[in-house]
Amino acid sequence: MGTALKADFPEVQKVVQFSGQAPLLLKYGEKAFQEDRVFFMDSTAFEVFSWKLIAGDPETALKAPYSAVLTESTAEKYFGEENPIGKTLEGGATGGRAAPGLYTVTGIMEDVPANSHFTFDALMSMSSFKQSWPEVFDQWGYVDFYTYFLVPEEYDIEKLSAKIPDFLKRHLPSNDGIYTMSFEPMLGAYLQSKADRQPGITGSVQNLYIFAIIGLFILCIACANFMNLATSRSMERAKEVGVRKVVGADHKGLIFQFMGESLLLVLIAAMLALAIVFAVLPTMEVFAGKHFALTTLLNWRTLAVFISIVAITGITAGSYPALILAGFKPVTVLKGTFKTTAKGATLRKGMVVFQFGLSIALIAGTFIVFSQLNHLQRKNLGFKQEQMLVIDFNYDDKVTNKLEAIKSTFLKEKEVLSISASRTVPGAYFPNAGTEIESKEGTMTQLGPSLYEVDVDFISHFGIEMAAGRPYSRDFPADTAHSLVINEAAAKSWGYADPHDIIGKRFSQWGREGQVIGVVKDFNYLSLHRKVEPLALRLAPTSSKFLTLKVQSDTVPETLAKLERIWAKLAPHRPFLYSFLDASFNRQYEADFRFRRLFTAFSGLALFIACLGLLGLATYTAQQRTKEIGVRKVLGASIASIVRLLTFDFVKLVLIAILVATPVAWWAMNKWLADFAYHINIQWWVFAFAGLAAVVIAMLTVSWQAIRAAMANPVKSLREE
Repeated sequence: MGTALKADFPEVQKVVQFSGQAPLLLKYGEKAFQEDRVFFMDSTAFEVFSWKLIAGDPETALKAPYSAVLTESTAEKYFGEENPIGKTLEGGATGGRAAPGLYTVTGIMEDVPANSHFTFDALMSMSSFKQSWPEVFDQWGYVDFYTYFLVPEEYDIEKLSAKIPDFLKRHLPSNDGIYTMSFEPMLGAYLQSKADRQPGITGSVQNLYIFAIIGLFILCIACANFMNLATSRSMERAKEVGVRKVVGADHKGLIFQFMGESLLLVLIAAMLALAIVFAVLPTMEVFAGKHFALTTLLNWRTLAVFISIVAITGITAGSYPALILAGFKPVTVLKGTFKTTAKGATLRKGMVVFQFGLSIALIAGTFIVFSQLNHLQRKNLGFKQEQMLVIDFNYDDKVTNKLEAIKSTFLKEKEVLSISASRTVPGAYFPNAGTEIESKEGTMTQLGPSLYEVDVDFISHFGIEMAAGRPYSRDFPADTAHSLVINEAAAKSWGYADPHDIIGKRFSQWGREGQVIGVVKDFNYLSLHRKVEPLALRLAPTSSKFLTLKVQSDTVPETLAKLERIWAKLAPHRPFLYSFLDASFNRQYEADFRFRRLFTAFSGLALFIACLGLLGLATYTAQQRTKEIGVRKVLGASIASIVRLLTFDFVKLVLIAILVATPVAWWAMNKWLADFAYHINIQWWVFAFAGLAAVVIAMLTVSWQAIRAAMANPVKSLREE
C-alpha cells in the first residue's frame, strides 16, 4: 500500500512503513534479552520522523538487510562503554514473524521520550523482514504494517481521500468493499484516532474533558465561596464605604479598589498554587501514571492560559462583591440603619445549592465509577484466568518443534494441573483472518474474524464451554488440517442464529479447507469496553507464542523457581519470561483505574472546598443571629432547639441541591458508562446515598458552629440591650 501511494500520488512526498512491535531475542556474548519494543522499519524512517541519530548515517542506517539502530539505553545495556557501531547482535528465531540472524549496529539514536506517539528500544531494517517473509509485501490483505506519509504544508487531505476509491479499484479490482482506507493526522492519533490500533498507547479525550470540567467546578466552588463570604461580610465594610464616599470616593474608584483586592488575592493564590504544583509533581506522576516534563509545562501557551485563568477568576469572584460594596448609600450606612438585602440572602442560598449540587454529583459519580470497575473485575469472562501462568517463548522454532515433549515434562509436576500452547491469550495481541464459510444459501461468504491459533488442549484448558458441536480432539486426526471451531458471535455474523446450524458447513481459511466442527460460547477475549467479536479458533500449535500452565500451589515463589529450573533445561537459550493471565488481562484497565484515582481525589477536593464555604457561611449566620439566640435562650430555648434552628435552613438547601444534581449526574455518568460494552445500570439509591452523605457532611460542618453559638452565654450578647 505504501509503495502504491507513493507511485500514484505526487502529493505523497515520503512514505515510511513499519511492522507492529515484534518481540525479538537479542544476544551479545553472554547477554541475552527479549526486546519487546522493536519495530522493523523502512529506511526512510529518519526522513519522515524527527528522531536524532547520535552515531550513524540517517540515510543509510536502515537500508541494508540485518542492520539495526539502537537507542542509547539499549546500546548501553548490551555494549556498556564499548562503541557499538559495526558490532553484531544475534537475533533469535521467531517462527518467521521476525527475521532471525546477525544484526549489525549501524546507528545509535537518542532515547524516545516517554510521551511520544509511540516508543521503542530498537529499529531493524524492513529489508530484514522482507528476506525472511517476502510474500506478504505483495499481498494487499496483509494489513499488519503501519503506514505514515508526508504531504505538503497546508495540504487538504480530503483531496487525497476523495481519490482513494478509484485507487483501490485500480489495485484491487475484486475488493468489493472488503478493504477501505482512511487518513488521520499524527497529532490527533493519541486522543482522536478512530483506528482499531495504534503503534503506541492512546488516551481518552473524554477523560480529559471530565477532569477539565471537574477542575472548572472546583474553581467555580471556590469563586462561589469567595463571593458568598465577601457579600456576607459586607456589613463589616459598609461604614468604610460610607466614609470613603463622604470624603469624595466615586463609585468607579470603589469598584476598582475592591476588584483590585480580589485580583491580588487570586494572584497570591496562583503563586501558592504554582509552588504546590512543583512540590507535588513527582507524587502526581506516580498517582496519575503520567510523566510531566517541566519543559512541557513551562511554555508561552501554558503561561498565557494560566494568566487568563487567574484574571478571569479574579474578575469573576470579585465582580459581584465589588458592585455590592460600591453601591452602598453613605447616608443609610452612617445612620446605622443598613441591613443586608433579601436579594443578597437569596444569592448566598443559591451559592450553597450550587456548591452542594456539584458535590452530590461528584459523590454519586465516584460511587458509580467504583461500582463499574468492580463489575469489570467480578464479571464472568467465560474462561478461566485464575492461577494461569503464561510463558512467552516468542514463536521460537526450537520450542514449537518439541511442544508436546515440553508439555509432558511440565505435566509431570504436581503443581501443574493442565497446559496449553497458543499464538495468543485473552488480553494479548491477535491477528484477523480472511475466512470463508458456507452460508445458508450454499454460497461461500468471506468475513475477517479475529483469529486464535491454538493447540488441541486450549478449549478445555481455559474452561471454555461449547455452544454446539465439539472441540478439537486427538481422536480426530483430520482436525489438524480440515476442521475449524468458531465462537457464537462468528456464527451469528455468518447468519446462523442457532449455532447448531453452522456445524458441518464448509470453510476456507489461509489455505486450509474443511468443515466447521464446533462453536464455543462467547468469551470475553477483549476488554469489556468492547462486545465479544467474531472469533475463529484455528488448530495450529506450531504457530504458538505462549505456553499457559494452570498451576495450583500455596507457595507460588517456590513453584515459579521450580518451573524456571525446568525451563532452563528444556529451552536453555531462552529466558524464563512469565506473567499471570489475570494480572496481564487487567492491565487493559490501567487507564480506567487511573481515572478512578483521579476522579475520587478531585471529587474529595471539591467536597472539601464546598464544606469550607459552608462552614464560613454558617459562622457568619451564627454571628448575625447572636442576639436572637441570646433572647431565645433567656426565654427558655434548649441548646438542641437552637442547633436545629441554625442547621435546618442549610439542610433544606442541601435537599434542594439533591433534586438539582440527580438528573445532571445521572445523564453525565450514563455518558461515561456508554464507553463500556458491559456496564452496570445506575440505581436510584446511588443518588439517595450521595444525597444522604451530603446532608450528613453539611450537618457535621454546620452543627459544630451551631452548637458553639447555642452554648454561648446570652449575657454577653444582650448586655448592651
